[in-house]
Amino acid sequence: MDWNSATEDSIRAASAFSPVLKRPKRLLQNHDNLLHYIQIGLSIVISVAVMFALAWWRDGGVILEHYRTLALIAGLLILVVYEWRGVFRRFSGRIDTCLRLARSWLLVVALTVVATFVTKTGEDFSRMVIISWAAAGYLAQVLAYQISFKLSERYRYTRRQPIRAVVLGSYWLAEHLVESITSNAWMPDRVIGVVDDNKEGLDRWVRDPVPYLGDFDELLQILQSNNITRVYIALPITCSATIEEACRKLADVPVDVVWVPDIFAMRLLNHSVKELNGLPLISLSESPLVSQSQALAKSMIDKTVALLALTLLSPLMIAIAYLVWQSSPGPVIFKQKRHGWDGKVIEVWKFRSMYMHFDKRVKQATQNDDRITRIGRFIRRTSIDELPQLFNVLQGTMSLVGPRPHAIEHNDLYTNKIQSYMLRHRIKPGMTGLAQVNGLRGETDTLEKMLRRVELDLEYINTWSIWSDIKILIKTPFSLFSKTAY
Repeated sequence: MDWNSATEDSIRAASAFSPVLKRPKRLLQNHDNLLHYIQIGLSIVISVAVMFALAWWRDGGVILEHYRTLALIAGLLILVVYEWRGVFRRFSGRIDTCLRLARSWLLVVALTVVATFVTKTGEDFSRMVIISWAAAGYLAQVLAYQISFKLSERYRYTRRQPIRAVVLGSYWLAEHLVESITSNAWMPDRVIGVVDDNKEGLDRWVRDPVPYLGDFDELLQILQSNNITRVYIALPITCSATIEEACRKLADVPVDVVWVPDIFAMRLLNHSVKELNGLPLISLSESPLVSQSQALAKSMIDKTVALLALTLLSPLMIAIAYLVWQSSPGPVIFKQKRHGWDGKVIEVWKFRSMYMHFDKRVKQATQNDDRITRIGRFIRRTSIDELPQLFNVLQGTMSLVGPRPHAIEHNDLYTNKIQSYMLRHRIKPGMTGLAQVNGLRGETDTLEKMLRRVELDLEYINTWSIWSDIKILIKTPFSLFSKTAY
């Protein structure tokens, strides 16, 4: 099957499939909404109760009325922040949920304290109460979450009617889907078996705890005999004709139909699924900063921290500038053209660490490189030579955290050797990054080292968040002692 015909078949299959997508969509939207709001309500009640208990213990009932407005503010902040952060909506393990709860709770406490400063009522509240409330309130919420999780889990297993499902598919996608459904305690689905036309792969289902039920021609009979209420279609895009035929067969059958498109054979970057007037839009590659609010938040943090760092480090930078000027003739600041966000060419600033020289092509610094001055060797190893890039951050051409910008000549070289190399430019380049705090600073003298750096850069883009930036900034000082930077 050629690509054009495969694409046309896929479009027709998606069009035929759209009516039956509406039924499971409604179910997924309402999935566990009640438990979600119960857990948020518990957090509000518990945090307010802890605040009042601590205020009573510290100041007595006379001063208690001062905390009523503060408790109201805190309760509203919990509702907004927890809903925004999806604290109890996503299931990724209880430990991850507790960590997500901790970050959201700290944000609530910080905003509550800010509210006391804005309203000039900070003197009405005991610092001991606020600090104790921050610690005890979180522990009480974690306890309530664990209890509600256990109770809801028991309800699922004992009272909730499971949704009997089959998976129509083959290859690794169907296997991965079956494993994901059966290992997720929050999903009500119970996979009864697999319908597979791929005769060569039947051995895998014989060994798998989920049985093989038959081939595609037996689908309707299988649904009826096993009392199936949901069908997952997990087929590669080359099987678009089979997907279209399955949609026709299932159109008159009272079952939910869920399509799991095989997009993972492609190199994905921050992929997501959206909807436009009932039409599913699958983003295969996009910058994580498509949201204006996210881009603004990252930019504000960058410029605030950069301005503070320049203020604190200005004596050191002046001293280094003098030593560079004394070391050899030439400018103190070295400017090099590199690729920035979306591949745009920018000028990156550094303290000059080499003697003035002319090379026909850009060459990475190596160990015992005779082009490096004495002071240059020190500032390169400690990354002090990168400090002028704080001005790049203030200009907006760089960020504090992001993939390190490489020389344009290096980009031209590696673009043809490493697949999806230029995807690392879908976000602002940074002074430090995930690759650097994982030991990949300095020279990349082998293709394997550059490949590993690119993999970490793409992982950073795929998992980007403000919190990940903060963690990388905290780890950066400890990574400056790497012996790979020359």
